[in-house]
Amino acid sequence: MLSDDYSCMTNRVSSIRLFILGTLASSGPLHGHQIRHQAQSDRTELWTDIKVGSVYGALKRLTSEDLVREVRTEKVGNRPERTIYEITPEGRRALAAIHQTALRELDRHHDPFDLALAQARTVPEEDLEHVVADRLAALKVSLVSMHHQAERADPYVNEAERMVMQHLIERAEAEVRWHTELAARLPKIAADFRDGIGGPVALSGPDAKGSPA
Repeated sequence: MLSDDYSCMTNRVSSIRLFILGTLASSGPLHGHQIRHQAQSDRTELWTDIKVGSVYGALKRLTSEDLVREVRTEKVGNRPERTIYEITPEGRRALAAIHQTALRELDRHHDPFDLALAQARTVPEEDLEHVVADRLAALKVSLVSMHHQAERADPYVNEAERMVMQHLIERAEAEVRWHTELAARLPKIAADFRDGIGGPVALSGPDAKGSPA
């Protein structure tokens, strides 16, 4: 049975953990290079936040948590000796929990930019315009790159992967639309800041320390 601490951890799904555990569960024992090759073959860096270079570090963490275990080491020709890993029964239970969390729970990630924007009353309007323009330009470049990557990968992906890439593209398009609208509303935002609309409430007296129970 999963510990309470691990059950809480699954609320923050780690893509690299999900990938490694899922790969070992479906493919059987593998060494780190084979797992890296699988990530490259699946083009996971195109449509997840997985970095192929993080596989070995993640394997060590999963081993320390008894979610995977070292089966043996092997050496082929002049290649370095490689450690073979397999998923443990605890790892399979963890995989099931992570997978269900990833499938069922909505990602309600809060972008720190939103809070910074709401607290930007001391930032000169011109500086804010530059910040938003730079973000919008970077988002547009990223969106073009995503479209090109999706087009190149399309002949080699399955329908699930195709939909995942489309999901990423549409989220990026939404960010471009939102930043475009934000740029248009910056004069109103600056005016509200100058007029003190929605400003912090000044607390004094007993209320500053909280109301008595």
